[in-house]
Amino acid sequence: MTNLNLPKYSFRVKNKENKLYIFDRVRKKDLLLTEEEWVRQHFVSFLHEEKKYPLSLMAIEKQCRVNDLIKRTDILIFDKTGSPHIIVECKAPHIRISQDTFDQIARYNMTLKANYLIVTNGLQHYYCQMDHKHEQYHFLEEIPNYT
Repeated sequence: MTNLNLPKYSFRVKNKENKLYIFDRVRKKDLLLTEEEWVRQHFVSFLHEEKKYPLSLMAIEKQCRVNDLIKRTDILIFDKTGSPHIIVECKAPHIRISQDTFDQIARYNMTLKANYLIVTNGLQHYYCQMDHKHEQYHFLEEIPNYT
């Protein structure tokens, strides 16, 4: 797998029938190890280990309805009251982050109304804070720590 622009973490990886699987600590199950899953598991670890977000407040592939379509967020972090706080959209390292990626996460947020949006391909990370009153977002240098 590609080296990412994130701290190195150790993961439980298994080989089953000549396919690699990685253990997801949030869903507590083995998942097929794709490049996007590699990024997602690293970012979950980053948010938990470095930024101190509890795993208990994270959801992976949480469904949300966008214009009568069912979509799934890569990572959704709730605040202490159970409201959406951060949405993370993960892409494989070879996928260029574009305006389409931001449009995708913005559509999710029309429903979820999270305070922060993160877009990452494991190499580049974009952090945004929402200004719901003015319907815009502001880029940040980093995402705040859990408080």
